[in-house]
Amino acid sequence: MEKLRQTLRIRKERAILVAALLSARSDSDDLAELTALAESAGAVIVDRFQQKIRKINPATYLGKGKAHQLAQRVRRFKADVVVFDNDLSPNQIRELEELINIKVLDRSELILDIFATRAKTKQAKLQVELAQLEYTYPRLTRMWSHLDSVAGAGGGTAAGTVGGIGTRGPGEQQLEIDRRLVGKRITELKRELTNIDKRRIREIKGRSGLFKICLVGYTNAGKSTLLNTLTDAGVFVEDRLFATLDTRTRKWTPARGAEVLISDTIGFVKNLPHQLVASFRATLEEAVNADLLVHIIDVSNPDALNQIESVDSVLAEIGCGQNPTLKVLNKVDIVKKVGQLEMLQTLFVDAVAISAKTGLGLDRLSEVVTAKYRGDEVLLRVSSSQSNGKVQSFLRAHGQILNEQYLDSSVLIDAKLGRNQLAGLKRLHPDNLEVIQS
Repeated sequence: MEKLRQTLRIRKERAILVAALLSARSDSDDLAELTALAESAGAVIVDRFQQKIRKINPATYLGKGKAHQLAQRVRRFKADVVVFDNDLSPNQIRELEELINIKVLDRSELILDIFATRAKTKQAKLQVELAQLEYTYPRLTRMWSHLDSVAGAGGGTAAGTVGGIGTRGPGEQQLEIDRRLVGKRITELKRELTNIDKRRIREIKGRSGLFKICLVGYTNAGKSTLLNTLTDAGVFVEDRLFATLDTRTRKWTPARGAEVLISDTIGFVKNLPHQLVASFRATLEEAVNADLLVHIIDVSNPDALNQIESVDSVLAEIGCGQNPTLKVLNKVDIVKKVGQLEMLQTLFVDAVAISAKTGLGLDRLSEVVTAKYRGDEVLLRVSSSQSNGKVQSFLRAHGQILNEQYLDSSVLIDAKLGRNQLAGLKRLHPDNLEVIQS
């Protein structure tokens, strides 16, 4: 058992994928996503094993009979690892590993492993390590075979058995040593991340005068490609899950006078381990504090609707489920399923269809974002000193001047301006500002 759990990595290992579905469930997972996850982790898929079960077996999840069938397939395909599309208890992992005699991973362990290989910056590495340890901590019991009692000094002698002077008591369990070490490291990581997070949150809140857009979506939906196309950000892009974990923020000018900040975030996935959501919460503050969420949807994926639901679930979990959101239907150039795009456009009538790769539809995206940036148009009458040229410059850049009347040392301006730009105009301290029609 100990040898089986020395590493949770599955680099170049021969993997069998397993999905156990409760009979009551109407959907039929085809293991496509778990396949993509396992391949992203570096595994070579040699077999897929999908079973419907009436109830979860507390010992082996699948049930003893099906677990024995799995053991036979392990031997037939000479597999190195079995990966479940379910979250297993420590006891279930232990029982399965004893039965099939190779390493068993569940879905959460697999995702945590992928995140560990993708983390490049110090913050991302700390966040992933914290998530891994928080996942491991409650599972220390019976996960490794070395968790036996360690007797006190002289434990092998008669005196030690009854407890000599200074050695009485059962001794310390290796389990308690492991727990203490893991707990100490978790505390250290949280302290270090808190300091980083405070700086990051201060940075985000320091952008209060700017309109903030955050790209969210399922992993591999095309967020980084879109950010690169709009801003020349140079963000790493590859056709694989969780290609980037670090948020990138760039300036974007969708129209004259409309300068915004646009940020990319980590991709979401179905049943994203809550430990990851918790440890990456500061990274996801970009989404929480955004004025507009742009939800990128991969319309070429047959499972797009379930992916949308998964993203919405994570957004609700981090506290921004009610934020203004624009849905963007990406990859329209490679849709193969007949009627897929039309179905999504019918469900989400305000969505914008684009191809981040080819640039198709990006002009329309810029128009919609600009309209949301400016807000409903209002008619203003502004009085300002002629020496305060910033007021006139702001109105020309962000709105439309309808009339100017110069009176002695002041100027009276009638203009149209987006409601969202009123705060920026007020910061320039005009002598008087009146909304005469909204």
